[in-house]
Amino acid sequence: MTLFKMIKAGFLILLGSVLFACASGDSPSGTQAEVQEVQTQLLGDMPLPQGAKIVGGESIIIGRGDQWVGRAVINALQGATDVYAFFQSEYPKAGWNTVSAVKAKTSILVFTKGDRTATVEVSEGSFSGPKTIIVITSSPKNANVISPTKR
Repeated sequence: MTLFKMIKAGFLILLGSVLFACASGDSPSGTQAEVQEVQTQLLGDMPLPQGAKIVGGESIIIGRGDQWVGRAVINALQGATDVYAFFQSEYPKAGWNTVSAVKAKTSILVFTKGDRTATVEVSEGSFSGPKTIIVITSSPKNANVISPTKR
């Protein structure tokens, strides 16, 4: 391993340990206003459909507010079509630019804002669970991605 890669790996571990603010457990509880406040603190400028809740045990949120990175798994009360329409409508209002939007069994929307990228996956839930499952992945737009080397 080169010195650069070792320094980079050390930095990433340090950054992860310093910023790690992973939601844990099940969905937040409390009044709707309390849940909304916690979710806004975690996700910042990424609005969610009314009544939606982050599933802490399935989410990895590093940091918080407008600079978080990771994956947020969210249960929504509305159907997948309504949730898809919500993201198409509300994210541009919050300053996000739509890069692509594909409506399918699992719909995918990609947004950018400043130096950030957000990918939103919308899929139908189960009969006994939430109506819709949303997965939001947030990362820096120009993240330095290193491809695995072949051996």
